[in-house]
Amino acid sequence: MRKIELEIVALSHSITQTHSYAVVLGEVNGLRRLPIVIGGFEAQAIAVALEKMQPSRPLTHDLMKNFMNAFNIELSEVVISNLQEGIFYSKLICHNNDETIEIDSRTSDALALAVRFGCPIYTYENILNSAGILLDDPTGKKVNKPTTPTISEHEKGAEDDLKAMSVEELSTLLQDVLEQEDYIRAIAIRDEINSRKAGR
Repeated sequence: MRKIELEIVALSHSITQTHSYAVVLGEVNGLRRLPIVIGGFEAQAIAVALEKMQPSRPLTHDLMKNFMNAFNIELSEVVISNLQEGIFYSKLICHNNDETIEIDSRTSDALALAVRFGCPIYTYENILNSAGILLDDPTGKKVNKPTTPTISEHEKGAEDDLKAMSVEELSTLLQDVLEQEDYIRAIAIRDEINSRKAGR
């Protein structure tokens, strides 16, 4: 089967499931999107890598990458290979010298590793047809995709709370949430501080 390359275009709170997030994968040079619901921990792991944050200690996926690097195992690609009863299944395609190894993985973990290794993400046509969303474009022109992945705020209420705080209060809160390793929240606070400093 022909593989279709995807890229992460958004990471946001899941509308359908409480305490969950949705990572949205976009078809490279295409109009289809593949939303996948993931847990909060995995969302943080992906967000940390996307935003190039440096945690004080390695997170689980950082540890996995360090382990693989230490033994000369290269993650060459991630393939979202199956969809059964709403659950996505993925494989890590790894190389060790001349040997190719396929490792079964949860899709959220596979994506967190793909971002860290900078490797491509693929799926198959039947999966995109089953679970993908086609962006409407009546003009026939290609829809412009964001140049960098976007990460939504936690909730509208949380966004309003940040807007009511001073820059000093935001800076203090940022340090607190970083100590708690709540990186999704940290990104929202950082963006609010940057927005204030830019005078927007």
